[in-house]
Amino acid sequence: MSDNNGDRRSYGSGGGADRRRTGGESRGGQGGGPRGGSGSRGSDRPRSSDRQGGGERRSDGPPRRRGGEGGFGPPPRDGGSYAERRAPRPEEPDLPEEVQAGELDPAVRRDLLSLDKANANAVARHLVMASKLIDDDPRLALAHARAARQRAGRVAVVRETAGITAYHAGEWAEALSELRAARRMAGGPGLLAVMADCERGLGRPERAIELGRSEEARALKGDEATELRIVVAGARMDLGQFDQAVVSLQTPELDASKSGPTAARLFYAYADALVAAGRVEEGLKWFLNSAAADHDGDTDAEDRVAELSGDQ
Repeated sequence: MSDNNGDRRSYGSGGGADRRRTGGESRGGQGGGPRGGSGSRGSDRPRSSDRQGGGERRSDGPPRRRGGEGGFGPPPRDGGSYAERRAPRPEEPDLPEEVQAGELDPAVRRDLLSLDKANANAVARHLVMASKLIDDDPRLALAHARAARQRAGRVAVVRETAGITAYHAGEWAEALSELRAARRMAGGPGLLAVMADCERGLGRPERAIELGRSEEARALKGDEATELRIVVAGARMDLGQFDQAVVSLQTPELDASKSGPTAARLFYAYADALVAAGRVEEGLKWFLNSAAADHDGDTDAEDRVAELSGDQ
């Protein structure tokens, strides 16, 4: 999407609103997420360059003429025009004049080349607005993402953006549907952590665990693998499997010398699981590690330390 500040959308960054469900159930609800999770403040903002590779893929239906999303078949039998017979688009949110398509990541703008120029411009501006609004007004961001999807539903990055924005807005079923569509179009193993988190939000932690065991999950590396592991641990917590959650997070990445948003969330999830398993002193230690690693304030680790040490 249009994140010109270079924020990483896919599990490797902090920032964003409290949407992630990545560490269990002990903290209660947090703005918009399905009961909150690990105190993490989210990382899955829509971003253009986190595409799943490739352009759009169309496996059925008649050939589509360059520049349109409406589909072109035989001429209308009643002699009416194509424009007259197309269903009107639902009302779209306003686009401020100062919001320009040029703010969108160039890679995503290239993905929009299959659209006619006017439509591509409108889609790009809606994507820009979704990115700008996702932290402060995720519902309005979702309205813009839906408008982009309505205009360009066969473009993979548009569907991915709609899915991620729906995730931030707490629309778990819609998010899962859109992300699945994006994956069918573009392929690749990315976005599994968000999809698994959506399964948790829909009350299906077993499915989140299944995603964590999938062949695609084994293909993940680095931060994406860590984020999926955090979500799966949270699913274990949902099921009351606290010891299993602890074990699932014991990887080489659990290194207290590391810092940054992914390390902070991993340490936090591990601490949360330890506390839930009755290992409070160890949990306090890892909450301290999380607070030390969390340079951007993405978690509430300091609050948990104060809570557990009786300093409140």
